[in-house]
Amino acid sequence: MTIEIRDYDPVWPGLARCAADELLEALPGRLTVVEHVGSTAVPGLAAKPVIDLMAATGALEAVAAAENALHALGYHGIETGMPERLFYRREGEPVAYHLHVVTASSWDTRNERLLRDHLRRHPADRAAYAQLKRGLADAGHDGEAYTRAKTALIQRMVDAARTGRGLPLVDVWEE
Repeated sequence: MTIEIRDYDPVWPGLARCAADELLEALPGRLTVVEHVGSTAVPGLAAKPVIDLMAATGALEAVAAAENALHALGYHGIETGMPERLFYRREGEPVAYHLHVVTASSWDTRNERLLRDHLRRHPADRAAYAQLKRGLADAGHDGEAYTRAKTALIQRMVDAARTGRGLPLVDVWEE
């Protein structure tokens, strides 16, 4: 499957808000917050048509026990091997959705949130990231090859964000 990169679409934040509201309503008391993360959450950044959402929970087990509510919304669990994270995907048009559920105790130090905020504040990095993504997509990279090829730039930006907040540096790949 080839990677499709689209120009930023100002409709993406509204789609993310609607999806976040649906999730909070479907899982009352199980999710403490849901935020739009990923490239579609960065105004002006070209992105794959995928809305990435990150949700915090007090207990991953509580969300896993309520997967029927997620299935009713079209989300299906995918095993990623990432520690302390549940991952769900919902197919759709004009966008698909990825839901990353993490522990509330790790919320403030999550790389996805830090990268989003960094890209919002650093136009040069945002432009470099867009150029890299378009180049990889144009070269025919797909799936994991596309993601892995972005690692060095993402690591540099996350390191800068973590350093700026006085956080220890960590590998962006959770394995």
